[in-house]
Amino acid sequence: MSEKAEVSALDSQMESDADLPYYLPHGNEIELFEHAYNNQLPLLIKGPTGCGKTRFITHMAKKLGRPLYTVSCHDDLTASDLIGRHLIGDGTTYWNDGPLTRAVREGAICYLDEVVEARKDTTVVLHPLSDDRRILPIERTGETLEAPKEFMLVVSYNPGYQNLLKGMKPSTRQRFVATRFDFPRAAQEQRILQGETGIDDHEAKRLVSLANALRALKDHDLEEAASTRLLVYTIRLIQAGYDPVEACRNALIEPLSDDIETIDALMEVVYATFGR
Repeated sequence: MSEKAEVSALDSQMESDADLPYYLPHGNEIELFEHAYNNQLPLLIKGPTGCGKTRFITHMAKKLGRPLYTVSCHDDLTASDLIGRHLIGDGTTYWNDGPLTRAVREGAICYLDEVVEARKDTTVVLHPLSDDRRILPIERTGETLEAPKEFMLVVSYNPGYQNLLKGMKPSTRQRFVATRFDFPRAAQEQRILQGETGIDDHEAKRLVSLANALRALKDHDLEEAASTRLLVYTIRLIQAGYDPVEACRNALIEPLSDDIETIDALMEVVYATFGR
């Protein structure tokens, strides 16, 4: 597809989903999500930080008319944080559902962001929900919840952070339908920036060109690439009257590294785009 045709197709997508949280598809992910939802299949999304994974899930939950429970996973996340626990209040003990349990009861979408950050003994609780049983045993109450057809489990992680200690167990990963996200193509990213901020076409192209120049250095100097999210932050600073070069430094460059020499090298790319 030519760039002109691609831009036209993206504009049509923007009009058709105007009442939903803003999102432009990278490929067939919307179709995949809908098929997974309709067939009660759990979904795994892999992709770098800031490439649109969370926005996509928010968009799809609204598109399908389902409640969304989002859990940002971390090292201290326990099974009880997901399922629930007994609490004490007003002189009595009562059960309080966790977000995973609430999602199952309500037929909602439960999204576990950066799932590999959670302990492996925590993610094991997902197994009976992510195979053909589709149940959630709650040992402390003696319940076994059967997930309704509307319930969907979605998890995501960034493969760039994986190592021997932080990776998804094969026994967990192979329970999911999986797809991979990456940063949008130039024409898409320009439309995303315009849709999010209202920036003009020229400035959108210039910032996307800058981001792609920075991304080309990723394997050499950076653990993570410049994300679309950071481009949006940069634009918002510029639109508020902040100096464009300093906006790039504070919203786009400094979040990428703590090393002063690396920051200086990346700023040279900014100067080549905006001047000093």
